[in-house]
Amino acid sequence: MNALSDHPDGTRGSRGFIVVAVLWILAALAALVLIYLTYVTNTAFTVANATARVQSEAALQGAVELAAYQLGAVRSEQRPYGGTFTARMGTARLSVDFRTEAARIDLNAAPRELLAGLMVGLGAAPANAGGYADRIVAWRTSAAAGEDDTEDLLYRNAGYTYVPRHAPFPAAEELWLVQGIPPQLIERMLPVLTVFSNLASVNIAEAAPQVLAALPGMTPEKLQALLQERRDPRTDPSLLAERGGGAASNMVSKAYRLALTADFDDGRRSAAEVVILLLEDGDELYRVLSWRDVSDRAPTQQAGLR
Repeated sequence: MNALSDHPDGTRGSRGFIVVAVLWILAALAALVLIYLTYVTNTAFTVANATARVQSEAALQGAVELAAYQLGAVRSEQRPYGGTFTARMGTARLSVDFRTEAARIDLNAAPRELLAGLMVGLGAAPANAGGYADRIVAWRTSAAAGEDDTEDLLYRNAGYTYVPRHAPFPAAEELWLVQGIPPQLIERMLPVLTVFSNLASVNIAEAAPQVLAALPGMTPEKLQALLQERRDPRTDPSLLAERGGGAASNMVSKAYRLALTADFDDGRRSAAEVVILLLEDGDELYRVLSWRDVSDRAPTQQAGLR
């Protein structure tokens, strides 16, 4: 008899089956262990990211609270036009730059001449800037009841699927919908526009040079003299406003724009641009009007205008 032949009672065959089954079970267990390790790794990564996001949001929210507290503690007529401060919160160093929203041109309140002047200063041809300003004013102006609005017909004849809002701009970005304004011009305008100041004038002490250049009657010589005078801390803001004309003032809006940065000890950085409205009455100190992560900003193109 062959010594390697199966045992008459089938024991050798059963043992082979058991070995194969054990190997399959071990392979399945190894696969489960691998899946579990992958799950644990991914979960730890997700939790770490979520924790970092929560920390960033809390730090930026804390910066908003600090800014609102500092501004709200001052009487409205004595509030600063702008400023900066830093603070420490946990593992983050907070940096806050605040500016009155009155330093920007309000799309809903600015006169036609101020809008046209801004566009000329940003590169639009003077012959076209007036027409662009007319489109903006028409967009925000209510239509006459019971009549075919000529502005609506202008959009329909141009093939647009919508007509002007005939109401205030809810956001400066809605300027993209206004008919006929070159996209490159809109991109240059947006950094100095707002819908939150509710002022027809601009704060001459904080407005950007391109905003000051848009003031009616402003010349390059007047602008340079004004900027030089503004840098002198002894200059009375009311005198600056007089030199800027009727579209300039030293008024401070209740809305402030905050540029926030949170630098963490581990090297992370979070940043946001927030517009808040300071409240005079009620239990709330402020209300957030706009919150935008800095990474949401699109790069500004520098193409030519017509």
